Amino acid sequence: MIEHVGGAVIPTGFDVPVEPLRRAAHYTGEQGCIAEARSFTAHFVDQLRTEWCARIEDRAVEEVLLVVSELVTNADRHSNGPYILELEGTDTSVSVWVYDSSAALPRRFPRDPERVGRHGLEIVHALADRVVVERVPVGKRVCAVMRLVRE
Repeated sequence: MIEHVGGAVIPTGFDVPVEPLRRAAHYTGEQGCIAEARSFTAHFVDQLRTEWCARIEDRAVEEVLLVVSELVTNADRHSNGPYILELEGTDTSVSVWVYDSSAALPRRFPRDPERVGRHGLEIVHALADRVVVERVPVGKRVCAVMRLVRE
């Protein structure tokens, strides 16, 4: 915040940004991309803590990292080319977008603890407050919106 006293500008503490923090990364699908996406996301969350003064619990960080891992893994396995991870966040929420070149929309399978694999979208739906899947001109994008603060 800034106060104006007698014409002088006096800083009074941290100013919280008005615009959400936004970052994006492009991945080729080569080995190590999923780990890079997790690292990119961890750095993003650290920026939220410093630039937005966000109080983010460790559990929320792990959930965001898991959602990124699942969405990027799906893009890596099911698309025919590179993919993009886009993050947007404030002190209360993070939106995770993953764009890939496949127009095939992901399928969410019914819950089945005996099924091996194909639990990624089930996990994303369990952790996110909202999940949107839509086709875009380059293929599709999947968006997961997650709250960082739980009541």
